[in-house]
Formats: sequence, C-alpha cells, structure tokens
Amino acid sequence: MTIIMLMEITERQKEILGTIVKEYVSSAKPVSSELLEKKYKFGISPATIRNEMQALTKKEYLMQPHISAGRIPTDKGYRFWVDTFSEKETFEVPNSLKIKKELEEEKRDTFAFAKRLTELAADLTEGLVVVRLFESDFVFKEGWEDVMKEPEFKDKDCLLNFGEFLKDFENDIEDLKMDSGVKVFIGEENLFDKGDEFCAIVAPCQFPKKEQGIISIVGPKRMAYEKNINLINSLMKLLEEF
Repeated sequence: MTIIMLMEITERQKEILGTIVKEYVSSAKPVSSELLEKKYKFGISPATIRNEMQALTKKEYLMQPHISAGRIPTDKGYRFWVDTFSEKETFEVPNSLKIKKELEEEKRDTFAFAKRLTELAADLTEGLVVVRLFESDFVFKEGWEDVMKEPEFKDKDCLLNFGEFLKDFENDIEDLKMDSGVKVFIGEENLFDKGDEFCAIVAPCQFPKKEQGIISIVGPKRMAYEKNINLINSLMKLLEEF
C-alpha cells in the first residue's frame, strides 16, 4: 500500500479542488476552468481559476489526462477530499425504519440477514456492496448491474482488472486488519493487485448471533465518497441495534 503525502493548500484551492471532485464524480468528464467559471460562483477571475488549477496540478492533486482536456482528481486529490469534506454533508438512509423492520424479520438466520442487508445497501448506492461473514467464510455481493454501468467499465482492461481486484479483495479482506470505524482505500492505497483504478470503503461490523464480518462498497475511484461513507456509517449504527 502506498502512503500518500499531502501538501498544504489554500482555502481557495480547497474549494476549487472539492468542486472539481464533485463535478468529475457527477459527469465522468475532465473539468475545465471555463466550466467552473460558468457554473460556479468563486468570485475570482477566469485567469485566477486557471492559475489555481495549475497550482493544484503542480502539487499533484489534479492531473490533465490530455493536453487539451480539463483536469481530473488524482489519488492524492481524492484522499485530500475524503479527509476534509464538510461534516455538514450527511447522508440519511432513506426509509431507515422500513429497513430495520425488514432486517428484524431475518435476524434469526445470520445468512438471510446478511443477504438482505447486502441487497438493501446496494439499492442505496451505485457501487458494488460486498458483505463478508468471517466465521462462516461466506461472501454476499449485490449491485453488479449498477456498478457495471459506470463509464470506466467500457474499457475492457479496466473491467478485467476489477475482476482480479475483487477476487483478491474477497479472499484476503482480513489482511486489512480492520479494527473499528470506516476505512477508505483509494487507488494505489489498495493492498491488492490491480487496485490502482478502484476504491474500497470498508467497515467491520457485528451481525446477529455475534458473528463478525465486514460491509464494504467497491467500485471505480470516481465514486460519491461522502454519500457512501455516510451510508456505511449509518448501516453500522443500525446493526448495533441487533
């Protein structure tokens, strides 16, 4: 796993970086200074926006995939955003009472409970939800249809790499040595082969009958980090009630 070293950036650069991350996650297209000027109110000139984007590129928070293209976040840019995004941006699990009721009906059977949890979580994210029961050594996966719609997977090599990464992720998830709380592994931070293009949001949890396991969301690095991290946190809190 590579440790990403973060450099100091200004408040204005933080705002521009955060906006570029959100815009790229939403559109899957490189973000230009012209788009930022037209769509967002930074209160600065177009030339200043360009200069700040160049500074963020020099500090390796952004990269330019093509000479004439806009910028996209690097692993370092995503990591900075994950570490600093506003705590005000929370994600409440829709229909949490209904979800709790559905899980309550399955709590006598840990397998049925984990399967239903995986299905319900997959309905709330565009990523692939992976739930692992350690003692039973069993894995549930849901969300294939949604994650396969991501434009990254139009590239055959990316699709093949995801399959290899996911195989290692499932088999060796215990190598992450999860203790508590949500962990986010972005691109080159991943411990597993072929992980440079992907992200894994992982958290340990306890299922009915005190069986230990993990719940995770995996997919391309271009993912809705705030939403998915808050979703995992919300589900962890919900599981504490069983």
